[in-house]
Amino acid sequence: MRVLTMGTFDTIHAGHIGLFNQCRRLAGDSEVIVAVNTDEFVTSYKGKPPLVPYASRAAVIQTLRTVNRVVPNYGGWQQPLLIAQVAPDILVVGDDWAAKNYLEQINTTQQWLDSKNIQLCYVPRTGNWSSTAIKSHAVG
Repeated sequence: MRVLTMGTFDTIHAGHIGLFNQCRRLAGDSEVIVAVNTDEFVTSYKGKPPLVPYASRAAVIQTLRTVNRVVPNYGGWQQPLLIAQVAPDILVVGDDWAAKNYLEQINTTQQWLDSKNIQLCYVPRTGNWSSTAIKSHAVG
């Protein structure tokens, strides 16, 4: 079971580690791929760049033993191309996205995922961690 998760992962915290651990459990001995949002993509939808540059975020995630590979996520219309290239069996996202339109966020549909035999899996959050909240305390 090849597993893919995608995100900004700015200021890596216990919630991110929990997500990667859950990805590993789902993947078993197969691959866990993390698509890290590029600085340009983050800036385009948040209006400001991430606190930690892409290269540093990707390097930290790549050192984790639960992660096999890190790839850049350029966002927008390119996200379905990225997903198709990685060809995961499971696309994992935190359950905080269950009440939001995650598929719209990644520019795809359930029908498209079904056509590629990709299961969308919402996993429980580890604690109430938030990079945004962490950054607001660090800056304040």
